Amino acid sequence: MDGESSIKKAYEAILSGDFEQAILFFEEAIALEPSNGAAYYKCSITCARSGKWQKALQYAEQAVELEPLQVIYQFHLETVKAKALVLQAEGLLSRSPTHTEDALALLHEATRLDPLNIEALLMLSAAYATVSRFDEASLYAREAVRLEPEHAAARRLFADMNRKRRMLRSNSQRTKRKRNR
Repeated sequence: MDGESSIKKAYEAILSGDFEQAILFFEEAIALEPSNGAAYYKCSITCARSGKWQKALQYAEQAVELEPLQVIYQFHLETVKAKALVLQAEGLLSRSPTHTEDALALLHEATRLDPLNIEALLMLSAAYATVSRFDEASLYAREAVRLEPEHAAARRLFADMNRKRRMLRSNSQRTKRKRNR
């Protein structure tokens, strides 16, 4: 058996909706042809679709290492890295106490790697809101809406951040007027 046969079987498994079996066939192809960057790349995509982000990252890195000139492999690697950073940031934000500044750094890196990652943008907006930095929160919520205008959560978050920003400015102006009297 050769790697190409295993890849064909992997695609058959994908078409039948069995991603676990597809991953096993891709891994078989990798074992048979360990220098085949395409097998690593395809396995990484299937792992990502299955939510196996750590495995997806390992296979994506290997694909890029084997074939560094393949732009699509590099793009996929950056997308997977961004998702891994978002998951890491989510963990930091769910801790008690939260590690907001560390999470913000991870989320900024995620958006640098994958500027279209709406999940990172929404999480950035929400994280900035928790530390009352509503200008930044509004900025990232607006970017999420710009990317996906029909995304209900993004639109709601953007509206909330704008409202809070206006209220904060209004309160600030009232305080200044009282001091000037």
